[in-house]
Amino acid sequence: MLVELIIRDLAIIEHATLSFGSGLNVISGETGAGKSLLVGALELLLGTRPKPGRVRTGADKAVVEGRFVVPPGRDGASVARWARRHMPQLVAEWSRTPSEEHELILGRSVFADGKTRAYVNNRPVTREALADLAPRLFEIHGQNDHQKLHDPSEQMRLVDSFGKLDAAVGAYREAREAWRTLADRAERLRAEATTRRDALDLARFQRGELEAARVRPEERAEVEPERELLRHAATLKEGLARVVGELSESDGALVDRLRATVRYLEGWKAQIAALGPASEALETALVHLEDGARTLQSLSERLEVDPARLEELETRLAELEKLERKYRVDAAGLVAKLEELRAQVARLEADEASAETLGSELAAARAVVLARAGDLRRARKAVRPKLVKAVEKAFADLGLPKASFDIRVAQRADEDSLAAGDPSETSVIEADRARFGERGMDRIEFLLAANPGEPLAKLEQVASGGETARIMLALRSALSTAGESRTLLFDEIDSGVGGRLGPAVGAHLKRLGEHHQVLCVTHLPAIAAMAQRHLKAAKAVEGGRTRTFVEDLRDEARVQEIADMIAGGADQETARAEARRLLGA
Repeated sequence: MLVELIIRDLAIIEHATLSFGSGLNVISGETGAGKSLLVGALELLLGTRPKPGRVRTGADKAVVEGRFVVPPGRDGASVARWARRHMPQLVAEWSRTPSEEHELILGRSVFADGKTRAYVNNRPVTREALADLAPRLFEIHGQNDHQKLHDPSEQMRLVDSFGKLDAAVGAYREAREAWRTLADRAERLRAEATTRRDALDLARFQRGELEAARVRPEERAEVEPERELLRHAATLKEGLARVVGELSESDGALVDRLRATVRYLEGWKAQIAALGPASEALETALVHLEDGARTLQSLSERLEVDPARLEELETRLAELEKLERKYRVDAAGLVAKLEELRAQVARLEADEASAETLGSELAAARAVVLARAGDLRRARKAVRPKLVKAVEKAFADLGLPKASFDIRVAQRADEDSLAAGDPSETSVIEADRARFGERGMDRIEFLLAANPGEPLAKLEQVASGGETARIMLALRSALSTAGESRTLLFDEIDSGVGGRLGPAVGAHLKRLGEHHQVLCVTHLPAIAAMAQRHLKAAKAVEGGRTRTFVEDLRDEARVQEIADMIAGGADQETARAEARRLLGA
């Protein structure tokens, strides 16, 4: 239940505090007094985007806060589910007093630059979280709602809401989404068939080319040194033989002369200590020189002039260079390219296989959609008599005791062709997209016979504006009694209802207030007189600024307001007497 609504700096409202009670609460006031701003304030708590210019001139921000009390048990279950998902600390707090009513303060700040901030119990939340919570606490039914009633999709939504068919609708949508995923894939595979096969042929060829080449990442580093050695083998072998001869084999070889020098110094080293380091250095050099000579001798002996091997290496390197130029990578990149091609071939082959088997998968998914749509249809047909009974009961309260109401739940006209064609064919898929609606495959029609003896006909064909408004009120009443208890705001829903029917509408709203807190913005005195609490929106000019304020009317002030609603300022004595009569005073 909404206990209090606080508004600061919203358009022409500088500050207003509205207190509400249980049962029927009405808000009256002249046109332009600010009643729509009060409704707009509650719309902000529903998470709607603020209209431009909503911040009062000179203020930094507009603030709206709604204080609600939430009962424990079933009526608060939906709010508890929200809290568990978005604010688990609230659940912990409430668990300490499970039998008491809990307080929620919903807030929204709108800044001059258009940015907004949302909060619950002074804790920040996202606008989306606020928009998820607020409808669990209150609903707004506007004066133009009856116009939406002619929309078949709105009629279907109302039936589903009354029957609590969210789970069935959700199951259908899940099946529809699975089918759509497969249908999208089938259409893509079919559209890409030629391109895919060309790509598969190319990828297979390139994969085979690289597999045949047997490329290794380290191969170039191994082959190029061997090629260079073979290229210069003859010249190098000749040169090495000459160098080895000069080092150790010819007369006066360097090794022999150095060895003689070492022997000479060896004889003097014991007598002349200063010769020791030089002698040792030359001994070491001799060892290295001898090792070097032996190594060069060995290399010279092993070095072969092999034109055939050189040609083989040149051919291999030319092949690698050709592949590297073709694929614009190095040897390591060729290995990576091969793995990429293998993956590409596997993917394209899988797509080819999918294209062959997708028809049966799509047919199975389609069958599930049809089954879920059938479940929905049966559920709606089961709901139909209950909703018809509830609406006709409300009709009697609203001055339509002889009116007949019915709901037609029928299949779409194109449903007969469902079995035609391959489910994976583009034409069939496109037809199914049109058949599988957002909420199923049904066609819902509200039918009305406003007077006895008249045949039932589509609502838009037979209902006047006033009748449509009462039908909407009857539907809203039926839907409200079917769901959890929450605050219901009717914003001039009596529009189009004449004064003669005002008492009936007021009495109906009052009875609805026995199960719900009802807020009603109205111009009809008969409705205002039925309320347990009466608020009035008015304008005043103070200090050159216009502001809206709200009065809680009691006693003579309420008599005067209802008299003004009756007479509009004329013949006040008669109007006041009628106001007292309506109030039972």
